[in-house]
Amino acid sequence: MTDAELQHQLTVLLALPAETEWVEFKAAKTSLDLEKIGVYFSALSNEANLKGQTSGWLIFGVTDKPPRRIVGTSYRADRPSLDALKKQIADQTSSRLTFEEIHELMRPEGRVLMFQIPAALRGMPTAWKGHEFGRDGESIGALNHRERDSIRHQSAREDWSTQPVPGATLADLDPQALTFAREQYRQKHPTQAGELAGWDDATFLDKAKVTSGRRITRTALLLLGTKESAHFLSPAQAQVTWVLRDEKNIEKDYRHFGQPLILAGDQVLAKIRNLTVRQLPSGTLFPHEVTQYDPWVIRETLHNCIAHQDYPLGGRINVVERADTLLFTNLGSFIPGTVEQMIQSDAPPDVYRNSFLAQAMVNLNMIDTIGSGIKRMFTRQWERSFPLPDYELGEPNKVVVRLTGQVIDENYTQLLLSQTELELMDVIALDKVQKKRALDDVAFKRLKQRHLIEGRRPNIFVAAKIAEATGDKAAYIRNRAFDKEHYKAMIVAYLEKFGQATRANLDELLLGKLSDALNAGQKKRSITNLLQEMRLDGTVIPNGTTRWAKWRMSKTTDNPNF
Repeated sequence: MTDAELQHQLTVLLALPAETEWVEFKAAKTSLDLEKIGVYFSALSNEANLKGQTSGWLIFGVTDKPPRRIVGTSYRADRPSLDALKKQIADQTSSRLTFEEIHELMRPEGRVLMFQIPAALRGMPTAWKGHEFGRDGESIGALNHRERDSIRHQSAREDWSTQPVPGATLADLDPQALTFAREQYRQKHPTQAGELAGWDDATFLDKAKVTSGRRITRTALLLLGTKESAHFLSPAQAQVTWVLRDEKNIEKDYRHFGQPLILAGDQVLAKIRNLTVRQLPSGTLFPHEVTQYDPWVIRETLHNCIAHQDYPLGGRINVVERADTLLFTNLGSFIPGTVEQMIQSDAPPDVYRNSFLAQAMVNLNMIDTIGSGIKRMFTRQWERSFPLPDYELGEPNKVVVRLTGQVIDENYTQLLLSQTELELMDVIALDKVQKKRALDDVAFKRLKQRHLIEGRRPNIFVAAKIAEATGDKAAYIRNRAFDKEHYKAMIVAYLEKFGQATRANLDELLLGKLSDALNAGQKKRSITNLLQEMRLDGTVIPNGTTRWAKWRMSKTTDNPNF
């Protein structure tokens, strides 16, 4: 928005009644707790959806009681700190929703912040830390059941994939795709094989829930349509693009696969270089040769992209192949919120973006039973002793899934398979540790309590008992930090032998001995802290005040440790 548009928008908002539930004014002259901002984000997002607004508004620098007055705010006065709030909100909201924009408006009375909050997605209330909030007049609290149901039922009423396509007929469906669909239906429903042989195409498509009342739907064209029928779906694109990139991320080859998408899975699989990985034998858990990728996992990942793509956004589904990774991307938010929530749930999600399409794909054997495919992907990778899939949900309207085609640590993975008391959630958390990924508080505490990890965040590493079981004892010792007194004793021994030392001398002495869980900067800060502690307790003194100072033993030291 331009400054003039913001001035006008603020004037409009100031004139609204006090009980307007999708707008909130706060004086917030200096600060406001992040938790309160998150609760307001959830409530205003949900109320904007329910009231038919594209955005809710949280305004700082204005009193909340009519007649409202601009009093100005100094909340997060520097822009980088203000922009950082977007990620802080996204990290705790469902579907990683965050502010559309944070507008700063300078008025004669003071600075005004206008937080523009997107309305909740169709069919999915916005939650903050797993809780959905709403407003009744000016009061804020849990979203009531009626409002929650009102939002959740939107998806069923507005399912893009179920809509009939005017003008489309059976002639717009690909004969090869129809034959393949019948075979897949027979495999999925073997008890109906006898009946299937007697069904004409129109009957079969209705039975498979690909068409509706013998009308050609968008689902039918996506999965079975001829290439020439693509214009019926415009501006949506029924297309999967495969791209091959080298180690320098330079494009080496590509291919577009359009309708019918029921055939795209095998076509993409044929392009992927699924190389053989040769591993050292280790009992029966690690065969001599395995392929980089499980074909079932590739198909399930790609078909999930097809099932959950937000087609009205007009984008393609992409599969990017590199030497040891496959990257799948589709447009649309990840409706379950997080992968952990999806896996831990005992029931399928309440809401699907393309419910009609997803059910048709289940009937045609393209995806696993609704709600179980992702969990099975994780389990299958675990059973193969390969890294688990990575779901990267950093962008509000994009889902990225990464499959790694190499074993990171065979011994480590063998331990996971041999520890029968571990649950899948433990495996997921430990997989993050070996990939040096951050753990949330719940997973961190759980692994700590079970003594599976050591160290302090962000420098956590495999615990001693795991290192011993895997034979990775050397890595454990390199990562483990000794007691500070051990390093102080090394400094004292050096100074007693050589009389004095520069900082460069002490760095050379200690850097290789400190925990490998620390980076270079953290190691140097640790040495600085050690020297300062020893100076304050009278053990050592510096000659000089710069980095060129020379350290020596204090003549008056009476430290009993030395």
